[in-house]
Amino acid sequence: MTTSDPARINWAGNVTYRARELVAPGSTSELQEVVAAAAADGMRVRALGSRHSFSTVADTDGLHVSARDLGLPVEVEDGPDGPVAVVPAAATYAEVAPVLHAAGRALHTMGSLPHISVAGACATSTHGSGDDNGSLATAVTALELVTSAGELVRIGADDPDLRGAVVSLGALGVVTRLWLRTEPTYDVRQRVWADLPAAEVAEQLPAVLASGDSVSVFTDLSDPERVTSVWVKERLDSPRALAPCLASRAPADRELHPVPGVDPLATSPQQGVPGPWHERLPHFRAAHLPSVGEELQSELFLPRAAAPHLLPTMTAIAPLVAPALLVHEIRSIAADDLWLSPFRGRDTVAAHFTWRPDAALVRPALRAVEDALAPWEPRAHWGKITATPALRDPGGAYDRAGFEALRARLDPAGAFRNDLLDP
Repeated sequence: MTTSDPARINWAGNVTYRARELVAPGSTSELQEVVAAAAADGMRVRALGSRHSFSTVADTDGLHVSARDLGLPVEVEDGPDGPVAVVPAAATYAEVAPVLHAAGRALHTMGSLPHISVAGACATSTHGSGDDNGSLATAVTALELVTSAGELVRIGADDPDLRGAVVSLGALGVVTRLWLRTEPTYDVRQRVWADLPAAEVAEQLPAVLASGDSVSVFTDLSDPERVTSVWVKERLDSPRALAPCLASRAPADRELHPVPGVDPLATSPQQGVPGPWHERLPHFRAAHLPSVGEELQSELFLPRAAAPHLLPTMTAIAPLVAPALLVHEIRSIAADDLWLSPFRGRDTVAAHFTWRPDAALVRPALRAVEDALAPWEPRAHWGKITATPALRDPGGAYDRAGFEALRARLDPAGAFRNDLLDP
């Protein structure tokens, strides 16, 4: 087991963690001992993953623990509905996906960044895109975690608690392994359309989002009459019809970055060249710095019926938002039934914002966005910034009663509580 000074900041540098130390147990049994001892001393505990959350969801004033050194492999085993992946919680998607692909298996979706940890992404309901694709968490068929009593608990597919344990925000224990539903491996081609009329894209937005298995619409609002780019990722085994505004135009003949003017070296291959699912579904290559590095992010989730209103709404407030904005992205996600998932009970359109790393500049712009989208009852991403904390947990959106009952059973000591979920 290794003990070190805590990781002081998150990936973006906007959160300074308050943990007293960072411990990386060398085995699951060591992790059990560490967690039980800390809880017995009245110390709060949080698992620290890839540190990609922009909120304080991973923060604690007690002990940070890392599951990176537990020595657990990525495996594929038979399940009742076909092969499942058994994944170490701290592994990143960049580490897991090639192993699955080599075994002839694949996941149903990927996030924009393959650099994030599997457990952290699932716990915060992080997602990719696609009308028919649930979040990354919807692939989970079972998980294993260490509770505050030091017990190793497995919650399986036939356990009704699984729907509360997957998107847990780290509040139930330290996850050690997850079992993920897989499917046969597949190839994807990615094409990008650049500089499109915003009014045309807005009018056809439901059809645009249905044009591929994963679709992203990007704009920096510098010219509210134009959409910067539309990225369409299409499985070769399930071709789809393009929206008219795309079908009537040729895709770009050069590689592009989602943020206008940034070198596309870090982006996944485009121009229709087929490749393995895990090399096309993310926007960025695993071997390169993702996005633009220094940035802030926020994201609001709306009912999918709001999709045609997104671009006109952003156009109306562009003078307030554009100076703070690097890029605005629109995606779609399928509904699920996970208790703390922002996609619970409704098919979703996501309004994502990558901001300049200047909190004073971003704050009024973010407030303007949240106010403008308020009529559609937005839900904020648990792992990103918001000017309105209540949007992370809007009344009636989640099964908080069920989750609190589960938390009372698994963490009666309150060791995994933190200020974001318990303000």
